[in-house]
Amino acid sequence: MLTDIHPKIPMRNKAITRDFYLNKLGFKEFGNVDYDGYLMVERDAVQIHFFEFKELNPNDNYGMVYIRTHDIDKLYQELVNNTVEIHPNGPLEIKPWGQKEFSILDPDHNLLTFGQSFF
Repeated sequence: MLTDIHPKIPMRNKAITRDFYLNKLGFKEFGNVDYDGYLMVERDAVQIHFFEFKELNPNDNYGMVYIRTHDIDKLYQELVNNTVEIHPNGPLEIKPWGQKEFSILDPDHNLLTFGQSFF
C-alpha cells in the first residue's frame, strides 16, 4: 500500500534553503514549477519538501529527518569538504543501536541525521 515518504519541514527563506540544499548538500530541485512558499529537493531516492514559515524561530524548531545511506563515510567527507558544519552533538560515530551516524542543522535548525547500518 504505502510506497514513499517525503518529509515536509519548515523554512524561513526559500532562497537560503535552496542554496544550502543544492550547493552544500548536493540536492537538486525537484519539479519544473516554482511554487510560491514551497520547495522540493531531491538527491538520489530521497525527497525533502519545505513549506514557508517566515515567523519560525530556529531555536524553537524541532523539525527532524533521518536519512539512510549506503556509504556514510563518503557522504560525511563530501559534506565536510563543502564546509557543512557537523552538529556538535552529532559527530560521525557508531551508535549502540548499530547505526553509524552523523547530524547537521540546516539554516532553519531542521536536524538532518544520516545513518548507515553498521552490523
